[in-house]
Amino acid sequence: MPTGVLVPEHHDDVTAFAERAERLDYDSLWMPELWGRDAFLSLTRAATVTSDLTLGTAIVNAYGRSPATLAQAAATLADTADGQVRLGIGTSTQKVVEDLHGMAFDNPPRRLHETVELTKRFLSADGRVSYEGKVFDVADFPSLDADVPVYAAALGPSNRRATGRTADGWLPHNIPFGRLDEAFETIAETAREVGRDPDAIDVAPYVPAAVSDDPQEAIRAVRGHLAYYVGSGEGYRKAVAKSFPDAADAVAEAWRAGDRESARDAVTEEMIAQLAVAGTPANAREQFERVAARDIVDQPLLVIPNGTPDPVVDQTVEELAPAKR
Repeated sequence: MPTGVLVPEHHDDVTAFAERAERLDYDSLWMPELWGRDAFLSLTRAATVTSDLTLGTAIVNAYGRSPATLAQAAATLADTADGQVRLGIGTSTQKVVEDLHGMAFDNPPRRLHETVELTKRFLSADGRVSYEGKVFDVADFPSLDADVPVYAAALGPSNRRATGRTADGWLPHNIPFGRLDEAFETIAETAREVGRDPDAIDVAPYVPAAVSDDPQEAIRAVRGHLAYYVGSGEGYRKAVAKSFPDAADAVAEAWRAGDRESARDAVTEEMIAQLAVAGTPANAREQFERVAARDIVDQPLLVIPNGTPDPVVDQTVEELAPAKR
């Protein structure tokens, strides 16, 4: 089973992390981007010190860059990385789009659809690209002749339908592992409607994880991660509420009231079991393998929660690596 790993958002040395990931036999390295660090520049640095890793963005948002700039950045990175690149795009959250980028969070599913579709045309279409959409209208520019699959991060059904119509891969996050098949069926049905093969859409779920000899330390790390996402993003809350309605509401209510500790405490053991991996090395490896073994999963992506102590970060990357499993 190919396995990817996200660079922790506040890791000091991207190149050292990339070299370590390659030594540990990870198949892909993915760079998040919210604020403070540019994903494409960071992955370019990683490309200069690795030779076998596929490099991906997980994720860049569909509002902060136009399809043209996304395609241009991905094509340039592919030149540096010998073509081993995946472009992960998502709509992010209303908070990020409005309060960071200063843009209106209008019709995210349509924005995702057109961004993925037009970016793919810029990357790989023959000849010159023209496009008429509801969001974008471009005319007569040459394609870039770059083989870069485009993945979509999609939670709700509308975004998943956009994924089925346009994307080469799906990056689900905070959808309970037991509901991945059901959630993917929306993508599959839409893909079939437009004449696409659902089996050709790669499924690479985020797997938030923490490993420690002290299992409670690992559980605290993933509790904080789940509380943050359920509390700060309505799409994440809705995805979790499909399986845990009362607990998701309790987490969100406490988080939005500013009571972070109560929000973390409201994350139940059942939520952790379905949304993350946490425990001692042997126990965490067993949990991770169960996720990876699901038929729907093509490549699990290891995600280490923000704020995780450095020793736990190191142990998690080490113990869940393909070289150890």
